[in-house]
Amino acid sequence: MPRNRFQRMIFAFLTVLVTVHAYVFYSLYVINGGTFMELTGARSVLGAIHAMGGISVFGSFLPIWAVVLIEFVFAYSLEIIMGCPCSFKLAAKVFDPANTHPVLSETAIICATVGLMCPVMSFIAAWLYYPYFAGFSIFTLLANWLKLVCFNFPFAFFSQLFFIQPLIRTVFKFLFRKDIAAHTRPANF
Repeated sequence: MPRNRFQRMIFAFLTVLVTVHAYVFYSLYVINGGTFMELTGARSVLGAIHAMGGISVFGSFLPIWAVVLIEFVFAYSLEIIMGCPCSFKLAAKVFDPANTHPVLSETAIICATVGLMCPVMSFIAAWLYYPYFAGFSIFTLLANWLKLVCFNFPFAFFSQLFFIQPLIRTVFKFLFRKDIAAHTRPANF
């Protein structure tokens, strides 16, 4: 789909922009929302977050927008450095992109990206959201990381495969329609 470095960076930017918002929502509302409301007595998750003074990141409470920004920086950096190049290489080991149907090739790349990014981002989240007020233990960190991988992997896999990537590919095709049309047009001799 993306044909050069600029297009890959735009594609990664769009993907991470949607993905980070989805995961922050999933983490705050689906996984932790009930606990937040129970702790504060609030009637909504957003009210509970407000009552807590924000989300605990490295032991300090930050607003949701700051959490989204921090996760975006980590996710975009990892996607550019590791996710994009490594997932293509892993998928290309299994399927030859030149001889494989594009849907199968793209699916393999999505699966490889989720397989790489989910454990790494879950590890970063385990560090960011660690309960530092209780003291630090490597075993607690590893247990939190494993818990986050177990919660995040199914969501990451299905949301990327069936929602996020089809949306991003449609937006990308719209943004780069002239380049795609010029690339697919047969050469006139």
